[in-house]
Amino acid sequence: MTRLTPFCAMLAACATLGLPARADVPRVVTDITPVHALVLQVMEGVGEPDLLLPSGADPHGHSMRPSEAGALADADVVVWIGEALTPSVSSSIETLAADAVSLPLIDVPGTTILAFRENALFGDAHGEDDHGDTHDDDAHGADDHGHDAHAHEDHDHGHDHSGADPHAWLDPRNAIVWLDAIAETLAEQDPANAETYRANADTAQAAIAEVEAEIADQLADAEDLRFVVFHDAFQYFEARFDLQAAGALALADNASPSAARLSEIRDVIADRSITCAVAEPQYDPDLIAAVFEGIDVETMIVDPLGADLETGPGFYADLLRAAASAFARCG
Repeated sequence: MTRLTPFCAMLAACATLGLPARADVPRVVTDITPVHALVLQVMEGVGEPDLLLPSGADPHGHSMRPSEAGALADADVVVWIGEALTPSVSSSIETLAADAVSLPLIDVPGTTILAFRENALFGDAHGEDDHGDTHDDDAHGADDHGHDAHAHEDHDHGHDHSGADPHAWLDPRNAIVWLDAIAETLAEQDPANAETYRANADTAQAAIAEVEAEIADQLADAEDLRFVVFHDAFQYFEARFDLQAAGALALADNASPSAARLSEIRDVIADRSITCAVAEPQYDPDLIAAVFEGIDVETMIVDPLGADLETGPGFYADLLRAAASAFARCG
């Protein structure tokens, strides 16, 4: 057995000075890539979370693989959007990770929550006012960083999941709120690294605020943009940057649009001189082509989960920028 000389042992001990304590670092699991990126930023220099759903997976219908179930079973903390987005994670937490700390981000105080828009036409199409909602206007997070908590929503209720649209990560101010919640949850589980988590969250929040300002400038002249979406996944992004889709072809995730809905959307496209359609990569291009046949509409492909982006701490900012670039090209 190789033994360290006293001098080498001293060097080895010194090499660990100043580094974050790692002995009790919690094992963290996240559901989707945007959440994984946020947790990565908070845990920088301490550890890395596991990602349950692989890039490109459908969060609504994903069946957990044995390796993913194993990661969940070993988790000390689960950070996820909530049951409305990943029902399989919800049921698996109960059976595999009952002792883990669960942090459903959609329930974090201060999160802006929007209801599903269920009509084929949105917003001004029905003369409705747009209003937003938060769990707690006075909660730490967005307001602490100079951000308001308002957003826009229609008054269409009755959808599954109590009407809550789970695509809330596309509002950068929600991410800012969530970073605090992630840091505090990890600090409670790992007090030795609490200040590192909090400092990392502060750094990430400042970076996201800069990206938001950058995108606001980029889309400053896009408020009159005329576009429709294939699936209503982008209303948090729209609300934050003063965009307004005219309508959506599909009612909800994995839902096929009815003939009546498609007819209504085609009428809107013609009547309002719609110039752009925003679609997600998993949708059938033949269907999109059929809907817009004979109409001069440009189709932009945007993935709200960023399947084509490189994972890592910078993923979340890249996701927002990719969405902004697509909407900017719509103009």
